[in-house]
Amino acid sequence: MANILVIEDNEQNLYLTTFILERRGHRVTAARDGSQGIQLAQELCPALMLLDIQLPVMDGYAVAEALRRNPALTHIPIVAVTSYAMAGDRERILAAGCNGYIEKPINPETFMTEVESFLSATEIPLAGVD
Repeated sequence: MANILVIEDNEQNLYLTTFILERRGHRVTAARDGSQGIQLAQELCPALMLLDIQLPVMDGYAVAEALRRNPALTHIPIVAVTSYAMAGDRERILAAGCNGYIEKPINPETFMTEVESFLSATEIPLAGVD
């Protein structure tokens, strides 16, 4: 299965996400803030990154932008997992470099289907890139 980096500071969200992913056979590495997430992404080159937007130190937008500036990581899908679901939030998330987003609270019944859609895509274009 896949190596997945989860960048999430909330203990309960991290536990639930990790539980669901590991139950499906994926290997999960957790980062508790954006800076640690960037460092681990560079070290691990995971198959997928799940990124909270509300993080300490640097928010998820800044993390996504930093990850997209690294040529070694541009092919890795970044999926925002966030409670930001207001008008304009989706566009801002995609403009920062995320390939998509999953709304919080996480729905355990649909979460893996959503995650696997990003893992199975062979080439996921970035928003605004032709």
